[in-house]
Order: sequence, then structure tokens, then C-alpha cells
Amino acid sequence: MLETEGGSTRAPHPEPPPERPLTTLARRTGGHLVRIARKPYWDRPDAGWLVRRWPDLTATITATVFFWLSLTPSLVPRPWYLQGVVGGITAGIGYALGALISWGASAVVRRRTTRATRDRMRTRAWQTYFVLGAALTVLLLNQSADMQRQLRKLQGLPPTLTWHSLMIALLAVALCALILLIARAVRLGTRSLIRVLLRFVPKPVAVVAGLMISAVVVLFGAKDVVFERGVVDIAARIAANTDKSTKDGIVQSGSPHVSGSPDSLIDWEDLGFQGRNFTGSVLTKEQISSFSGREAMDPVRVYVGRSSGADHTEQAELAVAELDRTGGFDREVLAVAGTTGSGWIDARTAEPLEYLHNGNTAIVALQYSYLPSWVSFLVDREEAGRATAALVAAVRERLDSMPPAERPKLVVFGESLGASAVEDSFDGLEDLLENTDGALLVGPPNYSPIWRSVTENRDAGSPVWRPVYDGGRNVRFAQFPQRDLGMPSGQEWEHPRVVYLQNASDPIVWFSPDLAVSRPEFLEKPTGPDVAGDVGWFPFVTFWQTAIDMAMSYGVEAPHGHRYGTNAVEGWAAVVPPADWTDSDTLRLKAFSEAHESPY
Repeated sequence: MLETEGGSTRAPHPEPPPERPLTTLARRTGGHLVRIARKPYWDRPDAGWLVRRWPDLTATITATVFFWLSLTPSLVPRPWYLQGVVGGITAGIGYALGALISWGASAVVRRRTTRATRDRMRTRAWQTYFVLGAALTVLLLNQSADMQRQLRKLQGLPPTLTWHSLMIALLAVALCALILLIARAVRLGTRSLIRVLLRFVPKPVAVVAGLMISAVVVLFGAKDVVFERGVVDIAARIAANTDKSTKDGIVQSGSPHVSGSPDSLIDWEDLGFQGRNFTGSVLTKEQISSFSGREAMDPVRVYVGRSSGADHTEQAELAVAELDRTGGFDREVLAVAGTTGSGWIDARTAEPLEYLHNGNTAIVALQYSYLPSWVSFLVDREEAGRATAALVAAVRERLDSMPPAERPKLVVFGESLGASAVEDSFDGLEDLLENTDGALLVGPPNYSPIWRSVTENRDAGSPVWRPVYDGGRNVRFAQFPQRDLGMPSGQEWEHPRVVYLQNASDPIVWFSPDLAVSRPEFLEKPTGPDVAGDVGWFPFVTFWQTAIDMAMSYGVEAPHGHRYGTNAVEGWAAVVPPADWTDSDTLRLKAFSEAHESPY
């Protein structure tokens, strides 16, 4: 209704409309954002808070830069979740380094500036970090996805790639935060311990004792409890159960020339998982004849399981006795195989030798462990060398007792940890050449002694990923054997021959603790044929990248990563060819092998 005031009439003021919930939320959110923008960090209200302070700015910036560096190209393509793990661990390392730098510089800054100036500088720095950091992170994540696609194309993989940039960033932040939380918990516990010790001893003694006790507890907890009694024990239990089983489709062989058969000195149950795979999938003379077109022999395969002897010497003696029983010393070629941690022998390396010589071969190996190779490497990688050395010595002693004209050709071979085990059985290259008729070593780990010596002393001008040693007189390296084994062209290749199958993108070949602090030769220009040209080296970052790449090294196709496919065909044809073997025979066996799947 109308109101009258001083003789005038006016309408009443309308009531303001009620504010909508979304408007209220937006208003409050905007207010919070403004306050955060003005002060983009947090200070604890009082000294009683458990969380002592906001993350250090210098450390956070360093962690972010390290995360960016982790996005650089890797040796093999990796899925987003592993990229997140690499980024988180690398960021954690960067934070620790940045915190150390900040600790050294903070005293100087405090002495030369006022509190108000420091707060103003801190606010501006955090504001700049949040704006530029977010923008650069988005940009670099997109570039990283492009580089991963290029790497997949370089290694012959489909171009499709699901690269969850947001998930990579979130996983990395979560993992880095967890590392920081653990570090702060350790620091808090150490300070609490020192306060307790101060009641009984002087401050210098309390500080030193507290730090030492904390260090011992952390190291013991990480190594003995988490790693050895946690990770290793779980892996060992799984491996032990696996060792008692047999792969589907593998059955006991009835051939008298094979270990584990009814005629064998070794029970089928004592061969272990990989031993049963190896002997139960032995080629028959009919299979070999289907390739050669000639009457073939049943090949000899001798395998001594881990439970067949109290020590490696007894295992080796049993292996020699089994070779005598099967007629292995009467064959044209006798091959000693170095096995991986679980006792694995790659069928794609063993079978070409048997096809090549029409079954007139014997292969002997022993199992020193049932653990996965990565556990054997961490726990006791020397065990592989001791076991293989005992076998080589026993076989060599038996051959020396035979008339020279009646001895078979002795060759050695192994892949990955097995290649290193073979090298550990000799005192160097000259000993290997003097006491064998050749060797085929596939994807040797970086610590392999003969490989390291040959690589370090390679001819000038040859790259580390395809070295030329002594003009290629006895030793040659190959990723693409049909081309690489012919280099250097025109150089006579003498017997005995050693062939290394080595992919430029194989992280198992290149992984070394030295990657954390020094630039490796395999990243020098020009890089290998399947390594991205813009891959670089950064302290600590490349170390973790290559460590993760090892886990992904089987996720590509041969000849890339740690996949070597049927390249052993050309390798064996070069090391120990039959008298009438030709290049066309090699190509025919290569095609035959590629058309057949590995039996295990």
C-alpha cells in the first residue's frame, strides 16, 4: 500500500530477493581464492601444531623442476602410471636437494632482510610459482606425450598411446607428498628422541646419539624389514611355489636323451619349473627333419635342478654324469648354457642351434636359484657366476680327458643374467677364446666383466651401442644381425667367434648406479637407431628412468628393449656353422623360426 510522509505519497522499498545457494557458494569461494592469492602459503597458528610448516619454496621449485626432467624421453615407451612413479620419486629427490640448498641459503637471507621484506618476497615467489609452474607443467606433459608417441613409432609400435597427463601429475604429487611425510615423521621422531636424551646427557651427546639411533632404525627398517623380510620374502614365496609347478602344455619327455625322462639320473620333480619347461619342450628328430629335409637326431638336453645337489660342485658332477648317459659328449656341438635367476633358458636361443646342426647337439645347464632375476641381482648376483663356473669347469675337465679328435665343439651361451654368469666363468676374453669354440651372449647386464672390458677398449670412433673391438677379429655386436655382423666390412672374422646381441634401447644393458651421477656413453650423439635423438642425461633422473625402463623392457617387439626374438639364428650361424651351411640357409631358418611360437 502507499505511504504518506510530509504530504507526499511514495511506494514502499521492495524486499531484496533471497540469495541463491550457488551464488553464496561462488561468493565464498571467490573470497577464499582472493585470500589464497594474497597469501599462497600456510603458517601454523601456534607451536603446538604437529605439522610444523608449509613446504619449503626452494625445495618445492627444485622438486617441480626434477619432475619436469622426468618427462624427458626414455629408452622404451612406458605407461602413464610408471611415468607417475618416476616423476614422484624424482620429485622427492629434487625436494631433498632443494631443502639442502635452502637450509644453506636461509641464514644469509635472514641476516640481510627484515621480516616484512621476507614475507613480501615469499608471497610474490609463491604466486609466481603457482602461475608459471602450472602452465609449464601442462605444456611439458603434452610434449612428453608427443615424445612417447614418436618413440613408439621409432620402435615399431602402434601409434596409439593413452597418456593420462592429469593422472601422471596427481600420482607424482601423491608419491612425492608421501616421501615428504615419511621424511618429516623421521625428523619429528628424531627431535623427540633428542629431547628425551637431553634429560640424561649433555646436548652435544644427545644430538649425536639421537641422529645415530634414528639412522640405524631407518636403515634397518628399510633394508631388513621392508625389503628383505617384505619384498624379497614375498617374491621368494611366490617363486618357490612356481618352481614346484609346470607350465600348461609341458609334459615329461620320453626321450632317453633328456633329463627328467624315465631313463634319466634326475627325477622330473627335481628339475624345477624352468627345468621342466626346457626338457619337456625338447625338439624331436621329426620336428627337426621337417626343416632340414634330412634324417635328424634327437637332441640332448641336460638340466640339473636346484634340489639335485647339495652344492654347485655336486650339481656339476651330476650334469657331467647325465651327459655321459645321454651321449652328450659324442655330439657335434656341446653347449653350456648360463641360466637366469629362475633357471630360465630362452627356447628361441636353444632351438636354432639344434635346427642348425640337425639335432646333433647337446645343451647342458643347471639351476642355482628359483628367484626372479631382479631378486637374484639384488640379493646375490655372484651366485650365478659361481654355479656356471662350476659347470664349465666340470665339462672342460671331462673334455680334456678325451682325445682331441673326438671332442665336440664347446660353445657357451646365455641371456641377461645368464650372459653375465657365463662371463664370470672365465678370466677374461682371452680365456674365453682359448677354452671354447665360441659364445653367443644376449643382452648382457652392464656389470658383465668381459662385456665391460671389450666395450671400454673398443676401437676409436665406434659407438658404445655398436662397438668394434680389435677390428672385429673375434668379437662382434649386433642388433640387426644380417647387417651388423658384417661390420667392419672387408675384415676377416676369425674363429673362435663371440657374438653379442645387444639392442641400443635395452635398459638392462645400460642400467648402472653410475647413471645417478655421471653421463653415460650410450646417450652421446649419435644415439642408437631406436633411441630418441632428444633423450638426455640428468643427475638422478636418468637413473630412475632407466630403472623403470627395465620393468618395461619386455613390452616392445624385437629387436628393441630386452627383446631379441629370433636373432639367435644369425648369431649361431656365425659362431658355430655346419660345414655346408649357407646364408640362404640362415634366412630360411630365420623365417621358419619366426613362423613358430616359443613353447614357453
